[in-house]
Amino acid sequence: MSGKKEVWIKADEGAWEVDKKPRITTALESGVDCVLVEESDVEKVRELGKIRVAAFGDSPHADVIVVGRKGEGDGTIELPEDLSASKDLDTLRELSKEKYTTASFVIIKNKDYERLAAELAKASDYLIVIGTDWKVIPLENLIAELQDYDCRIIAGVKDAKEAKLALETLEHGADGILLDADDPSEVKKVMSVVEEVGRERLPLLAAKVINVKQLGMGDRVCVDTCSMMKLGEGMLIGSAADAFFLVHAETEESPYVASRPFRVNAGAVHAYVLVGEKTRYLAELQSGDDVMVVDRDGGTKNAIVGRVKIEKRPLILIEAEVGKRRLNTILQNAETIKLVAPDGTPISVADIKVGDEVLVHLEESGRHFGMKIEETIIEK
Repeated sequence: MSGKKEVWIKADEGAWEVDKKPRITTALESGVDCVLVEESDVEKVRELGKIRVAAFGDSPHADVIVVGRKGEGDGTIELPEDLSASKDLDTLRELSKEKYTTASFVIIKNKDYERLAAELAKASDYLIVIGTDWKVIPLENLIAELQDYDCRIIAGVKDAKEAKLALETLEHGADGILLDADDPSEVKKVMSVVEEVGRERLPLLAAKVINVKQLGMGDRVCVDTCSMMKLGEGMLIGSAADAFFLVHAETEESPYVASRPFRVNAGAVHAYVLVGEKTRYLAELQSGDDVMVVDRDGGTKNAIVGRVKIEKRPLILIEAEVGKRRLNTILQNAETIKLVAPDGTPISVADIKVGDEVLVHLEESGRHFGMKIEETIIEK
């Protein structure tokens, strides 16, 4: 169980126009990962927009086939004493043979249903668990028991408060939530909770600038994203794959140019940008790629590249050190290009001088084709 936290919307009850369609429309507008619907509504969802669809029944047109409703999972069929004889379990195994992506659906009424959920999960890609009078303990038990299995736990919730609790249970939390709510504002609150909970934090250190050198002309990369960044945010850029400077987004007005808060004027074409667990060369980025935005506290979030511009510009070398470790980056030599001081203040490269401190991120591992490896690599 790992990876991005998922948000599903429950839209399987009521009339299509009055109840289901509004929920699905809100899901599409909010960037939700998946909607849970009746088998008969799968094609209607497809007509509304592009989103993953999970459906009760056995529709081959659904992205995820959900087993358990009107079965043992919701108590319609009595549980067998021997859970290995479960009819829902047999159905899941048959679907798996046909290579379908499956989910088991269980309403946790008591300890027996918790046991059923654990057994069904071991034959499923997803486990959807709905609580009755419980909040944490059964979910904690399932997370602990299934940690070595390749099944993602989706916890049923009614609001953002319950979503936060589910996603933070036992540190790892559920892998996602199934939201049962009509209010569009609640969906947006839940999306904010998921973004905050899923934000990895990277350690940032203060590095002392030891050299500032104007260079000649070179090709630099300007990364325009599909997100608006704010004061203190930017991207981690560096000439070595284990040492990065926090290069600030163009969030501030200047006498020469308007602010471009979606933009990071990132550096020379050879430089690395840290993207999650990997690095990419700036010159490789293109429209539609994912990049990582980092704030002054090391908090991270994803952004989508909208456009990359590579242009010849005058360059400047910034060298810094942390203890005995040295690092450098090459940026465009312009007053709008900024690094970040330890207090979060942007510092223009036109004003940086020896002795100033800027925020950096250091790693211990080297990298091969952008992936971390335990190997000694020297980059100068």
